[in-house]
Amino acid sequence: MNPLNVDLKQTINLPRTNFSMKANLPQAEPKMLARWAEEDLYGQIRKSRAGKPVWILHDGPPYANGRIHLGTAFNKIIKDFMVKSKTMAGFDSPYVPGWDCHGLPIEHKVDQELGAKKAQMSAGSIRRACRKYAEKFVNLQREDFKRLGVLGRWDQPYLTMAPKYQAVIAGAFVDFLDKGYVYKGLKPVNWCMHDKTALAEAEVEYADHKSPSVWVRFALTSDPAAIDPALAGRNVFGLIWTTTPWTLPANLAIAFNPKYQYVAVDVEGSVYIVAADLVETTAAKCNWSGMTTLARFSGDRLEGTKFQHPFMDRTSVGILGDHVTLEQGTGAVHTAPGHGQEDYVAGMQYGLEVYCPVDSSGRMFDPGTNATVPAALLGKSVWEANPLVIDILRERGALVGQENISHSYPHCWRCHNATIFRATDQWFIGMDNNSLRANALAAIKNVKWMPEWGENRISNMVGSRPDWCISRQRVWGVPIVVFYCEKCRHPLTDRKILDSVVELFATHSADIWFDKTASELVPAGTSCSKCGAGEFTKENDILDVWFDSGSSHLATLNEEYGLHWPADFYMEGGDQYRGWFQSSLLIGVGLRGGAPFRGCATHGWALDGDGKAMHKSLGNAIEPADIIKDSGAEIIRLWTGSVDFTEDVRLSPMILTRLSEAYRKLRNTFRYLLGNIHDFDPARDAVPGGELAEIDQWVLVRAEDLVMRSRVAYDEFAFNKVYRAVYDFATVDLSNVYFDVLKDRLYTSAAKSKARRSAQTALYRLAQALVRLLAPILSFTTEEVWGHLGGAGSVHAAYFPEPGDLTEGLTAEHRARVESWNRLLPLRDEVLKSLETARQEKVIGAPLEAAVRLSADEPLYPLLEKYAHELPGLFIVSHVVLAKQTESGIRATIERAGGTKCERCWKYTHDVGSDAEIANVCAACAAAIRETPGVGQSV
Repeated sequence: MNPLNVDLKQTINLPRTNFSMKANLPQAEPKMLARWAEEDLYGQIRKSRAGKPVWILHDGPPYANGRIHLGTAFNKIIKDFMVKSKTMAGFDSPYVPGWDCHGLPIEHKVDQELGAKKAQMSAGSIRRACRKYAEKFVNLQREDFKRLGVLGRWDQPYLTMAPKYQAVIAGAFVDFLDKGYVYKGLKPVNWCMHDKTALAEAEVEYADHKSPSVWVRFALTSDPAAIDPALAGRNVFGLIWTTTPWTLPANLAIAFNPKYQYVAVDVEGSVYIVAADLVETTAAKCNWSGMTTLARFSGDRLEGTKFQHPFMDRTSVGILGDHVTLEQGTGAVHTAPGHGQEDYVAGMQYGLEVYCPVDSSGRMFDPGTNATVPAALLGKSVWEANPLVIDILRERGALVGQENISHSYPHCWRCHNATIFRATDQWFIGMDNNSLRANALAAIKNVKWMPEWGENRISNMVGSRPDWCISRQRVWGVPIVVFYCEKCRHPLTDRKILDSVVELFATHSADIWFDKTASELVPAGTSCSKCGAGEFTKENDILDVWFDSGSSHLATLNEEYGLHWPADFYMEGGDQYRGWFQSSLLIGVGLRGGAPFRGCATHGWALDGDGKAMHKSLGNAIEPADIIKDSGAEIIRLWTGSVDFTEDVRLSPMILTRLSEAYRKLRNTFRYLLGNIHDFDPARDAVPGGELAEIDQWVLVRAEDLVMRSRVAYDEFAFNKVYRAVYDFATVDLSNVYFDVLKDRLYTSAAKSKARRSAQTALYRLAQALVRLLAPILSFTTEEVWGHLGGAGSVHAAYFPEPGDLTEGLTAEHRARVESWNRLLPLRDEVLKSLETARQEKVIGAPLEAAVRLSADEPLYPLLEKYAHELPGLFIVSHVVLAKQTESGIRATIERAGGTKCERCWKYTHDVGSDAEIANVCAACAAAIRETPGVGQSV
């Protein structure tokens, strides 16, 4: 028999795949997005889930002003994870994105662009310029979000500026008005002097602010003996402390707490009334060198007392209120009902006037009632007035103490300027009208909050918030649909008339309110119900933009969009507890009787590597566009999936480097899987589960557990747990163990042998499971893998793997055997350590040069003896010799392997050359070669 002329390399089953090691994501992703658009992938997914249970994530609208940043990218990707994971879990989960298009930031930008030209433009023309600006950024942001791989109904999003949506907003206001929730009143509200508009709580942010704080005395004019006999005939003063001296012209009262104890102390002949617990602090702040306590009495003794205003011809009355605290000050609170919510509430209880001598620009003026504002203050801004008021107090001998303090102070969240509290005529939704507050608090308890502390947070906010100020003094928004009698100013709120206007909005947009006169909108013959006049004017104010966005569930969770009410889930940043979550809740409770969401989650802020907020001005911002350009959107998705989104998250160049390395490992896992099943047809070549090699069964049982844990994590939206579980499985179970052990069987066994087909069966099952488990997170990469696996359609229209997919055909007996491998693998780690020591000591070079003498005690020895034929492959050595020992545990001794090196498998054996026709290979390799197509004939 002539020797066979064999090229050994041609007989090795090396991996083959077109799935490249280098991803080229920045170039590959746009091509995939173009294909998805051309094939209408989103539409295909919707069709594939028709008739399935519906699960709705309602998208909170980002603001249409500027390109997306890392925080908005983070937000949209989390939502994409949710929708895709629910879709793959078997739900019909449509996603309708939306945008918030009204409000000050856009109006500011348009003002800057129009410049002086704006003064010559009509309100309607300004609105059209604002709409054009918003459209520009809706389109830009839409492309930004699509570039991230987020799937949705991008061609038909909801826009708060769309005519039909504006009609919904206006209609919601009319409904609130009709149900008795809405009233107009003169009340103090947070006021932005820069933008000349009222602000709601959600439009206020807090920042450090320096203020002058003053201690001011008010001379008691009523009988001091009525407070306590010890004060008869004494010069008694009430002593207040304030950080807003400019509000002192509006002082109408001094508030005391009826539950506190107060003392009257004599300081150099002047007697001051101070809370007993604050007298020592007050003495220190006012530099009192000595004092004598004359009397002690409860706060209720001070109700009805009369004090002289320190510089205006007016009496300030003593009132009682639980809002007075002992945290700071004197226990006597300066009360100006026109400049504070608590002051207003207390003033209403005592019938005090809502007096406000400050105009919309934040400048002092004289309202002509309730005494005269000093001439020195007129026309001055509130900040200019502060030192002037202090000078006046000093001149009048009323200034007892003074210091400057830095404290947290409200600022406008749009222009970031400090705000003031100022009484103006505004429209409000009464929080306690029709039990709105109580019903909202009850609805909160029926919502699943994530994290759980969200329930307490929003409950506290709703429980303590004042009435909702819903009017704004701007142009770009939805107008408050109310008319006034031109003669007597009585409001016209006839439901039929207002509804007819709302219908016009749906067709012509809310611009029609500004383009037409009241006489064109009010039906002819309409008369005032109060005075009978027939001429009307329109309300000039628009609605709070939070009312706009809070109406989104009314506008979109309906048949037109194919979405049910309430939504299953809302998910936004933590600031939305006082923003969108709350406005949506109140509108849902007020008009639909419940919360518009069954579940509600919040995500944290995106910070830099040091935990600082990202700002371009600080130079620490990382832009999504830059990451996409360098590494691809997949890396942003991987980052989002790797963190607990409910907490603040960090990103830095170093973190990006680690993410890229993690991505490379995951990609190489798929490359290994694909490369080694290139010649595998599951319909033809698959080995039944019960006939698989035990280690193949072992890895599939491990993968089954992975699928179970991942499915639970997806149900909990714990995407970071999915990532971590899959990554650990890929890098530890597969790369470090299974793939390492498998190489010899895959590469050197006969291509069609049962041993190799067993391994390929396991690899195919693993690939099918992993590609679908990671699809919601790594949307681009898994779609690429899916194509190489020959999957039909898109992976995003597929279903998650079931645990049983991995272990089909395995019985309880098989599972029991697999447990043996969980005992063997820790032994492998010990042997590998010994091999590494031997390599460093130059005993061996490659592991296949080694023979392992393995000594084990009685509990382990029978297991090793049973699997003796598997051990060389498990340790990747040429020989394993077993021995018993009395000591507990195992001991591995490494020696050079005897025999001759096989030139095909590189193992050292004693049967190399046993096949006379195939030289230099072991018997096992010779047999495999003879099964190789084209080999077996003499040449």
